[in-house]
Amino acid sequence: MPAEIRLVPCLADNYAVLLHDPATEATAVVDAPDGAAIIAAADAAGWPINQVLVTHHHADHVQGIPALKDRYGATVVGPRKEAALIPGIDAVVEDGDPVAVGGLVGRVLEVPGHTAGHVAYLFEGERLLFSGDTLFSLGCGRAFECEPAVLWRSLLRLRALPEALSVYCGHEYTLSNARFALSVDPDNADLKAFAARAEAERAAGRPTVPSRLAEEIAANPFLRADDAALAARLGLAGAEPAAVFTELRARKNDFRG
Repeated sequence: MPAEIRLVPCLADNYAVLLHDPATEATAVVDAPDGAAIIAAADAAGWPINQVLVTHHHADHVQGIPALKDRYGATVVGPRKEAALIPGIDAVVEDGDPVAVGGLVGRVLEVPGHTAGHVAYLFEGERLLFSGDTLFSLGCGRAFECEPAVLWRSLLRLRALPEALSVYCGHEYTLSNARFALSVDPDNADLKAFAARAEAERAAGRPTVPSRLAEEIAANPFLRADDAALAARLGLAGAEPAAVFTELRARKNDFRG
């Protein structure tokens, strides 16, 4: 039986994701921005939450944990390198470790950059990638705790995964990301089509998450810092990809479009 998914809007622009195995009735939630919103969604689906899979320690990803432990007794799983910063953590994971939600078996990918210990959760059999704030739809997280080159290497790792993956990220940032992406890569037909679809989805009140990894590879400038044409547009012809990525991230930090 295929996995079932519920995307849960939280706070101003966060997402949590419920992952349910119908064969065993096990349910996990990826990140916990808002306990009340997640509980309402889980109870409406009839899916008591067994586990919380945490991608990183930022408050808008963990502050709902106490409510979920209180309501369901959920086990909290998170990155070993950030364990001291995650409330109520019960089990730590690191790169390559398996994670199981009932009969759904995934693995942990360490993808530092946004935070030093950030992880993603890959369920390859279900074609699901939970990327937290490392990879966004048409964007990526800020490099808060590492040099941008570290985040670039993490994005390269995600880019190398199977292109059919559905990417569930932690925020609804697609429209603002699209505006920036078009400012640096205005002739990219894949990007223009992606941006138009996102505009239509948001106009209809629908989320733009998940995206397909193949679409991100074609359209997301942060996955294309090693593209010579994009580097040239930035005035960085011949530069190392990490330097191009660093410039892209700096421009996005200052972008007001």
